[in-house]
Amino acid sequence: VNGIEIYSMKIESKVTSRFAHNVITSRAVNRGNVSKEVFFDVELPKTAFITNFSMTIDGVTYPGIIKEKEAAKKQYEKAVSRGQTAGLVKASGRKTEKFTVSVNIKAASKVTFELTYEELLKRQFGKYEMFIKVKPKQLVKDFEIGVDIFEPQGITELEAEGTFIINELQNTIKKTFSGKKGHIYFKPTLDQQRTCANCSQSVLDGDFVVRYDVKRTTPDNLQIVNGYFVHFFAPTNLQKLSKNIIFVLDTSGSMQGRELQQTKEALLKILDDIKEDDFFNFVLFDSEIATWKETLIKATPENLDEGREFVRHISAKGLTNLHGGLMRGIDILNAGHEENLVPKRSASIIIMLTDGHPNVGVSDTQEIVKEVKKGINGRYPLYSLGFGGYVDYGFLEKLALENNGLARRIYPDSDAALQLQGFYDEVSNPMLIDVELNYPENEISDLTTNSFKHFYDGSEIVVAGRFLDSNQNHLSVDIRGEGANDVLSYTMQQGAEQTAQAFQEQQYIFGEYIERLWAYLTIEQLLEKRITATGEEKENLTAEALALSLKYKFVTPLTSMVVTKPEENEEGLADKPTEGIDIFTIPGTCLVYAKFLLIVKLTSIKTSFITKSYGQTSPLYHTYASQPTWYTSVDGDPHFIITVPQKKDAICFNINENPGMILNLINDPVTGITVNGELIGDKRANNDVKVQNSYFGKLGIANKHLDLKLTVTAEKITIQNGDEKTGFTWLDSVTLQQAGLTLIINRKKNLLLSMGSGASFVVVLHQVWKKHPLHQDFLGLYTLESDKLSEQTHGLLGQFLRPIDFTILEIHPGSDPKKPDATMIIKNNELTVTRGWQKDYRRDPKHGVDIPCWFVHNNGAGLIDGVHTDYIVSSLF
Repeated sequence: VNGIEIYSMKIESKVTSRFAHNVITSRAVNRGNVSKEVFFDVELPKTAFITNFSMTIDGVTYPGIIKEKEAAKKQYEKAVSRGQTAGLVKASGRKTEKFTVSVNIKAASKVTFELTYEELLKRQFGKYEMFIKVKPKQLVKDFEIGVDIFEPQGITELEAEGTFIINELQNTIKKTFSGKKGHIYFKPTLDQQRTCANCSQSVLDGDFVVRYDVKRTTPDNLQIVNGYFVHFFAPTNLQKLSKNIIFVLDTSGSMQGRELQQTKEALLKILDDIKEDDFFNFVLFDSEIATWKETLIKATPENLDEGREFVRHISAKGLTNLHGGLMRGIDILNAGHEENLVPKRSASIIIMLTDGHPNVGVSDTQEIVKEVKKGINGRYPLYSLGFGGYVDYGFLEKLALENNGLARRIYPDSDAALQLQGFYDEVSNPMLIDVELNYPENEISDLTTNSFKHFYDGSEIVVAGRFLDSNQNHLSVDIRGEGANDVLSYTMQQGAEQTAQAFQEQQYIFGEYIERLWAYLTIEQLLEKRITATGEEKENLTAEALALSLKYKFVTPLTSMVVTKPEENEEGLADKPTEGIDIFTIPGTCLVYAKFLLIVKLTSIKTSFITKSYGQTSPLYHTYASQPTWYTSVDGDPHFIITVPQKKDAICFNINENPGMILNLINDPVTGITVNGELIGDKRANNDVKVQNSYFGKLGIANKHLDLKLTVTAEKITIQNGDEKTGFTWLDSVTLQQAGLTLIINRKKNLLLSMGSGASFVVVLHQVWKKHPLHQDFLGLYTLESDKLSEQTHGLLGQFLRPIDFTILEIHPGSDPKKPDATMIIKNNELTVTRGWQKDYRRDPKHGVDIPCWFVHNNGAGLIDGVHTDYIVSSLF
């Protein structure tokens, strides 16, 4: 591709006792006659830590060095200040994190990239799973994946599959396992990699997944090596506990549409899986709190049918009283235990789903965490599910971790219902509660978490520790937990000689694997505890996690890897991103507008006055024109521009729809403000083009709380307040304040609309020669002070009124020499985008100003939520 041939790519994994050590080696050569940029692109599991990276160019190796984050950042910024480019980028996806490095190599030169990462494989639904992303982006002469597994307990099953593997490739996966060893080997030929017989595109694009499980003659497996131990606990043949589950669901206005529909679809499937011994209830929160029943209800067939009917009729409206909903759910669950409505030995769970921020009732997130923790009081776990990209994920994570649970992001894709159901399946079969694994205090130091609220069927508990005496080679453990019928309680003992006997096959062992497993698990748990800690405790946890990250050379959220690149000692920086959306502070920009702006403000003001002010500037104009703004816009045929201030950049996209279609641009269920636009076309079809031009010829702007409607066309502006109508033309200059409406008009130019508490929109009038055979007058819309709208605002423009982030990778020549193409990572999607320009007509309606932006193709697919046809509405209001 582009003169660069990847002639070898090998992925080698060694798994010992669930701990995976993975090495990806890619070799490329520049077949061109000039220097070229070579990219090494890898997607890693989010649970993995990078431990090493190096580049070898013409026999010279450039290693990565792991440093404390701030020290690495200073070194990197120093290099950037000298005009040198970034070498490494990390971006989060749904299950993966993207690692990218690029380097310029001379003609005929070769480069070898080698990346090492490690992770502890977790057991779910009775199997361990290792996930490898395969995407070489070209045919590779020597491509192979090799996985060696060694499990002292013995392997009972082993499987491998690839989402990209079609019938012809099925036989290329070789797998064998016997006793303690398992082996997977995948090496497709060049012809087997092709999408068709004569194609140059590769079929290798997707997920390669390895799953296995181990033999369990006892519930425990304890391994001791060189002063460290790891204890795996996964009892089988236990009777399932009945469960008491409360679903606390966000039904505020922002959940309206696909999100609510997918939630209801998932709940109906979940109700099909609830057992008759279980108890359940629903709590809904918007501005108000509603419950299905006052108490927990047993899951009889009749009650389940009634529950399904309740779910089908759930609707969305209002604000987000998250605190009220959670506290009601806690009260119901606590009462169920206190009043003996549920079995004494049963597992209680709260699952809370939200897509926004608390904004009514108690909205202080710290106060919510404090009160919820006090209400639950350690009795059962709370699981927080965040739907979409606009939740405060840090808050949801803290809320869950403070209450023995975990947070999970639900991605707003077509499979959102399956994501919700999949999470429920993970926690739907509790086998034990209040599990404790106790070790002799006088023998062990630096123990990982050893008490667990629930043990779920098909999962596994892992505890690791370090002996005070590094020569100790035996250990006894007391295990306790409550099951459905009785208390599980016993003591087990293990000696190092049993582990050594199991590990005679040394080729499957990498380094001090138990010590590294202990370090991995300890760092992971320290970082988790750090989320809920404050003050000195947080500082101590940070220092401890940082020291271990540096000692064992893990790239964690506290460390970065610095790579010195060969061209003039450029610096690259690799970071471990954290889950969640950063809250950005958008710098204000003081924009000065000409005196021809029209301002419309929908407020609750009752006074009214009208003045004619030809050529004059209203004091009200100055108030709004000087406000800091961050804007989005739609203009032209129609071109959408989304500014991204923290990137000092913009994203743009077009919507190609037929004249007469009405599109929802902004919809805020909280303030009641909506903006819809009706498309018009040219006077006659242009047979020389496939896609006909369309523009906005009419805008409908409303505040339903004030019963105000404003209709703007290229000829006139009409205001309707209840049954009263007032009209103006573009020949007027007017300042108006009437029954909650403020308006300034400058003739035949632009207009600025301010709504509610100050959110404003500039409307631009585009006039063409009246006798033009093809074109006709049309409108443009620009948002200003949009932070005054609520966080639940949506629509083609409205969804971008909150900060978004993106990463640009692999900039390369496109079909137009002046407009390069690139890969954009945004909203967990990987899009091909093109660099271009769009016009901003706010200051100059005739000529406009060029705005550089990254253009997203196909009607904004992958950028906008859903597809563009989701935004078609039936009428202007």
